[in-house]
Amino acid sequence: MSADPFLIVGGGIGGLGAALALARDGHPVHLVERAARFHEVGAGIQLGPNVFRMFNRLGIRDAILATAVRPAALVMRCAIRCHEVVRVPLGDDFAAHFGNPYAVIHRADLHAALLDACRAQPGITLETQRSATSFAQDATGVTLELGGRQRLRGAALIGADGLWSTLRAQIIGDGKPQVSGHIAYRAVLPMEAVPAELRRKEVILWAGPRLHLVHYPLRRGELMNLVAVFHSDHYAEGWDQQGDTALLWRHFEGTRPEVRAMLERIETWRYWVLCDREPARGWTRGRATLLGDAAHPMLQYLAQGANMALEDAVCLTDQLALHGGDIPRALAAYEEARILRTARVQLTARFYGEVYHAAGVKAELRDQMLAGGGKGTWEGMRWLYGGPDWPGMR
Repeated sequence: MSADPFLIVGGGIGGLGAALALARDGHPVHLVERAARFHEVGAGIQLGPNVFRMFNRLGIRDAILATAVRPAALVMRCAIRCHEVVRVPLGDDFAAHFGNPYAVIHRADLHAALLDACRAQPGITLETQRSATSFAQDATGVTLELGGRQRLRGAALIGADGLWSTLRAQIIGDGKPQVSGHIAYRAVLPMEAVPAELRRKEVILWAGPRLHLVHYPLRRGELMNLVAVFHSDHYAEGWDQQGDTALLWRHFEGTRPEVRAMLERIETWRYWVLCDREPARGWTRGRATLLGDAAHPMLQYLAQGANMALEDAVCLTDQLALHGGDIPRALAAYEEARILRTARVQLTARFYGEVYHAAGVKAELRDQMLAGGGKGTWEGMRWLYGGPDWPGMR
C-alpha cells in the first residue's frame, strides 16, 4: 500500500464518503474543499434501502437513523384534481423485503454524520479554501495543482467536485452539463406552520402538467421539506439562487388548494436549475477518476444522487482491495462496475420526470398504469433497492 495519500477534491457527501471508506480500509487520504468551511447546501434527501448497505460499511447507520424519518408511504396525488394516483407502503414489510428501510433526512444531517466520522477516523486530512485547478500524473502518482501555485502529491486522485467539476474537464472534456429546462424551488417549514391536515409522515408528490410539488417531514418530524419543480427556460449556474416567488405562483396557478396552502407559507425560496449529462464512459484516466455528480450527474426524480455517490465510494474501495493495490487497474474496474448501474439511474430519472409532469391523455394513461400499484411496485424497483452488487463487494 502506498504511503502517499489518496487525494480527493470536493468535501460534499461523495467526497467525504470516499474519504471515510478509503481510510477505514487503511488508505491515507488528503481531501481539499474550495469553500471556507465544510457545509452542505440544500434540504431533504431520500435514502433508499440500497444506501443503507453503504451506511453499514461506513459505520454511520446509527448516526443517520438518529435524525432521519422513516415515512409510512410514497404517495402520488394529482395536483389538479387531488385524486390519489398510487400509494407505495414503506413500513416494516418493505424493510424486510429489501433488507433495509426507506428514510428521509436533512442533507446537512447526512453531511454532518459523514464529516464527524471523517474527523474521528485516523488517516484523513481535511482542508478548506483549497481550489484544485488541474493535475498531472506519472507512473508512481499524481500531482494536484492548487490555486496560488501550490501542489499536492498523492498516489491517486478522486474528483468529487460535483456537477460543475473542474477535474471532469481535464479527464473527459465534454463541456457543460445539459440543462433540463426544469427549475426546482426548495424550502423548509417548521412543522407547526404546516396545515394540520398535511402533517403526514409520508413522502407526498403532487403531480401536475409540467410541474410537481413534493413534501415530507425531516428531523424526527420537526420540519417539513418542500420542493416545487416546474418547466422554465430560466437559467443560472449553481444551485443556491434566490427564488422569484411571483414566477413560482404563475406556474402553480390552477393547482389544488392543498398545494397552494403549502406554497403560500414560504416567504423565501432557494432554487436551482436541474441539469444532468448523457451517460458516458471515460471517468478514469490512469490514477485519476471521478465520483458522484462529477462522474454521472442525474436529475432528482429518482432521488438517488447522494445514494449513488456513496455507492461509488464503497465500490472504489472494494476494487482497490480486490486488485491488490494496483491503482490504475482498480480505478478502471471501479468505473466498469459502476457505469451501467449509474447510467440506468440517470436515464430512469429522466423518464420519471416525464411521468410526474404529464398532461392530458398522457396523465390519464399514467394514472391508469399506476393505479393499484402499491406493493406491486416493489419488484419493479428491485434492480435499484435490492442492489448494488459488484466484484469484490464485502
